[in-house]
Amino acid sequence: MLVGVTKWCEDVAPVGDLPKLGDCWHMKSVDDILRLKPTLVIGSVPYKQETVAKLLEQPLNFLAMNPRSLADVYADIRLLGGIAGCANAAESLVRKMQREFAAIERKSKNGAPGLRVYCEAWPKPRISSPPWVAELVRVCGGEMVVPAGERVSEKQVAAAKPEVVVLAWAAAGDRANPRKVYEVREWQEVPAIRNRRVHVISDELLNTPGPPLLKGARALQKLLHPEQNETSVKRLGMPMAAHQ
Repeated sequence: MLVGVTKWCEDVAPVGDLPKLGDCWHMKSVDDILRLKPTLVIGSVPYKQETVAKLLEQPLNFLAMNPRSLADVYADIRLLGGIAGCANAAESLVRKMQREFAAIERKSKNGAPGLRVYCEAWPKPRISSPPWVAELVRVCGGEMVVPAGERVSEKQVAAAKPEVVVLAWAAAGDRANPRKVYEVREWQEVPAIRNRRVHVISDELLNTPGPPLLKGARALQKLLHPEQNETSVKRLGMPMAAHQ
């Protein structure tokens, strides 16, 4: 059923050798898509107006998706499952995600009190992680201290005094650079900077509105509750190593 994907899809799904045709921001050519003769083109934010306009000029069915919350993510999975004739599988996936998030939330309640967290999706300009990431932070027992999915200033982040900073820069994989954060002049008195609690989580695990969020939530939980992981390691008699 699937005849083509974006260049990012192979990072989060087993798309094999399907044609990779750019994305909703930088599309190589509308003609490349038309050659595949799709009956439906599905796009997700962020969009570039010119790219979407070119698609809408064509005799295509175009489904625009813009999830914001975990509820939106679940609704989109159910929608796509229905379109693909896999409604039962889609519902099973949603229930699996909900069960695993609930398990992480229960585990997090047994950890240290909730931490103030700033998750960043882009550094220039600074943009906080999407609203569903703020929900995952709450699942993991923390609190997102700036509005989610919005442009924020360095002064605004400093005033929020996050105790943990998580970098998940879009299209950067796990290559975000904590050193650049430690060097921000306005943030030198921020608790996360003073205590060396700036961490990187791979972009795909927090910015993909779908099943990868399960791995993203588990990664967040480990960062926010290292004391639980230390306890497990000590019980196994393994040596500890510091992580910054």
